[in-house]
Amino acid sequence: MSYLTNFGRFLLLLALFCGVSEKWISADDTATDNQQHLNLLYFNNKKGETTPVTSLDDWKRRKTQILQNMQDAMGPLPQPENPVPLEMKVLEEETIAGILRQKVSYHTSSPERTINAYLFRQAKVPGLTPALLCLHQTTSIGKEEPAGLGGKPNLHYALHLAQRGYVTLAPDYPSFGEYEINFAKDDQYISGTMRAIYDNQRAIDLLQSLPEVDGKRIGCLGHSLGGHNTMFTAAFDERIKVIVSNCGFTRFHKYYGGKLAGWTSDRYMPRIRTQYQNDPNQVPDDFPEILGCFAPRPFLASSPLYDGNFEVSGVQESIELALPIYRLYDAEDHLQANYPACEHDFPEDVREVAYRFFDEHLRFSPSVSLP
Repeated sequence: MSYLTNFGRFLLLLALFCGVSEKWISADDTATDNQQHLNLLYFNNKKGETTPVTSLDDWKRRKTQILQNMQDAMGPLPQPENPVPLEMKVLEEETIAGILRQKVSYHTSSPERTINAYLFRQAKVPGLTPALLCLHQTTSIGKEEPAGLGGKPNLHYALHLAQRGYVTLAPDYPSFGEYEINFAKDDQYISGTMRAIYDNQRAIDLLQSLPEVDGKRIGCLGHSLGGHNTMFTAAFDERIKVIVSNCGFTRFHKYYGGKLAGWTSDRYMPRIRTQYQNDPNQVPDDFPEILGCFAPRPFLASSPLYDGNFEVSGVQESIELALPIYRLYDAEDHLQANYPACEHDFPEDVREVAYRFFDEHLRFSPSVSLP
């Protein structure tokens, strides 16, 4: 079984691998949970009254509220009328087995700051090609890992996907790799998370500016930090048409038993500590709601059964809670999950599921076999 194609198969997979009942979210399990995160089928009307979601228009009102709640935790998303020109420059260039690897720099939120990234494409691009933004895990070398320059071959997905024929871009997350930032003196952003989200949006601008890229076929993939960074960005930017998160999330209540200190450094979301007391009941958003914001776009949760960072049951619950929103769009099959029997990793068979998910939903035929 690769990835799930309907809810019944999802229930079967869960029962087989996790040994839990079909109803994961029992009253006992959620008695202390913030109920707004567990029911996506309501919104608050102009009077602040709870109103059932019965239509797509109703859901769009709830989605607007979710995105605002995310900004309450992360800080406001920049929406400049005239974004800073990207002014991409090629810093290094090398052709490896028919793949052109360029180290590039470009501006994002200010003309004084540039971001470095690795850009991959076929040396000879046969017409318009889909593109993938590839976001790295927590690692000091940043973009070098997905670019194939780090010591973990399972995480070289920007290179792998370029070998399949995609155009790929792997940038640094703030404070990793070559991205130096003093968060204490950063008066543009409240959180490193929101800085990364806007940086990623500018990375999509860059991809869309390339003449060989089909700007309507853009996906995003990340592992661990890159997994939830992918999700946060995709919630705000619908230009990301296909989304894959590997080892990237769990419900906040399931993150080390609801202990959220790992989310609260300046490079992530310090307001979780300073305003919400590391309490998942006070944090104004959670991953089930973020998944709902993806609908009807294809999303694959690649979540190992033995992931020590992100408890798999919180992923399963998030999928179930977001499923009604996909049903509103008649797109239930676009919400999928893969629960491999491995730890916090991205081994070849798991990558194969993710890569083929992109192939299917970006309507792309790979030019080479899977790396």
